[in-house]
Amino acid sequence: MDPVLWSIALGAVLAGFVQGLSGFAFSMVAMSVWAWTVEPQLAAVLAVSGGLTGQVIAALSVRRAYDLGTLLPFLLGGVVGIPLGVMLLPSLDARLFKLGLGTLLVLWCPVMLFARQLPPIRAGGRLADGVVGLIGGVMGGVGGFTGVVPTLWCSLRGLGKDTQRGVIQNFNLATLAVTMAAYVATGTLTARMLPMFAVMAPAMVIPTVLGARLYIGISEAAFRRIVLVLLTASGVALLSSAVPSLLGRA
Repeated sequence: MDPVLWSIALGAVLAGFVQGLSGFAFSMVAMSVWAWTVEPQLAAVLAVSGGLTGQVIAALSVRRAYDLGTLLPFLLGGVVGIPLGVMLLPSLDARLFKLGLGTLLVLWCPVMLFARQLPPIRAGGRLADGVVGLIGGVMGGVGGFTGVVPTLWCSLRGLGKDTQRGVIQNFNLATLAVTMAAYVATGTLTARMLPMFAVMAPAMVIPTVLGARLYIGISEAAFRRIVLVLLTASGVALLSSAVPSLLGRA
């Protein structure tokens, strides 16, 4: 099998498991593998498609109630932000893409590790939730990173494990569906990408289901540590790849 296809399959297996376990992070885990071998535009479309597939599987496996009043500001902001992200996608530079993703992982994941020790943020109300949703939408349009900032924000808000999963799972499901529709409408999704989907989709199904099953029995502290430490390591690896190349170009 072509090395790119092996990379796609490996990224899908790892990302599917993590998303099933945590309810988010498909794009971040997959991109930490795909960014080495897959061009950014293809990787973005695969990440959105894989994230959407995983969210559907996880929603069927781990049903969580949600409060529409809490969820709605995130959704409205996300829908506004998605077209902005889609417009940014064609102009992405692969090395800057790795640098940005790696920096995001290295900065965001350690904050998440200690978020439970921070005092909950009560200010901002629904307006702040909407702005966070907008940022998630932009990042979703760029590469399916819809859940990154909203998940951090929900943790900083002090939401419990199941409440947070209910918000993020439904936010991701809705915004990834809109992002995929935008990719189809703008021609970002092309026929040449279809064989890649045929590799990714089967590879992620079983790991996603296993991750969702494990979520039911694992403690919050344990799954947060495992996922966030792995993502931080992925960010370091991406930075080690991008920084020397960018310095050499400079």
